Amino acid sequence: MSSAPVPGFGRAKKALGQHFLHEPAYIERIVDAVSPRPGDRLVEIGPGQGALTLPLLRRHGTLTVIEFDRDLVAPLTRAAAGHGSLEVINRDVLEVDFTALAGGGPPLRVVGNLPYNISSPILFHMLDHAAAVADMHFMLQKEVVERMAAGPGSKAYGRLSVMLQAGCLVMPLFEVPPEAFRPPPKVDSAVVRLAPRPPGEAGIQDPARFSAVVRAAFGQRRKTLRNALAGLCGPEQFEAACIAPGTRAEQVPVEGFVRLANAACPD
Repeated sequence: MSSAPVPGFGRAKKALGQHFLHEPAYIERIVDAVSPRPGDRLVEIGPGQGALTLPLLRRHGTLTVIEFDRDLVAPLTRAAAGHGSLEVINRDVLEVDFTALAGGGPPLRVVGNLPYNISSPILFHMLDHAAAVADMHFMLQKEVVERMAAGPGSKAYGRLSVMLQAGCLVMPLFEVPPEAFRPPPKVDSAVVRLAPRPPGEAGIQDPARFSAVVRAAFGQRRKTLRNALAGLCGPEQFEAACIAPGTRAEQVPVEGFVRLANAACPD
């Protein structure tokens, strides 16, 4: 398969983890999965060469895109002319305040082919703004999607699994092969839908404490929770959460971490 650049856009930049989707069948499946509706506020992360941007514009008419690579801004703007109204935010997505972007209007519907080298930081950043988001459709490395959706007891289950599942419904949709990209990555990809849970549904009393407990629990996976959470949780907290101190983090379900973090919260 040729890795020649799309006219007007130049080549993908390896340093930015750029792999541009180009296979029409998969583009259509992603747009169909998003299924834009009148009144939606669509935001695309990392539009790249516009593979999703232009079909979304044709389907919906308006779109905001966040693109870090300034060399792509002008080609995107030119390509979008005549397809709809495109707003380009030329910034690092990790510096974008999605809550402010929603601006008290309809919650955002976010879509993107996320750079694989910073996908986890982007996911955690989106969790911080989940209250301003209706849903998210992301294409990621297949292994990352497996971690996102993993259940307790599996090797893939970890901090990312617990934090995302506490804040969102995680729904893997379909896989995308390397040949659907230009240049092709060395890994398989997958598309996942994230639907933020209503505030308070998970029962987390202190989000910062919950995050700290989960981070520490998975910081050294071979340690028991008694050792991993020393200084955060003592015998009383384990008893209140109905979790044996000798348990390891990968054995504890999401609701168990919620109970443990709530028990560790000061009165």
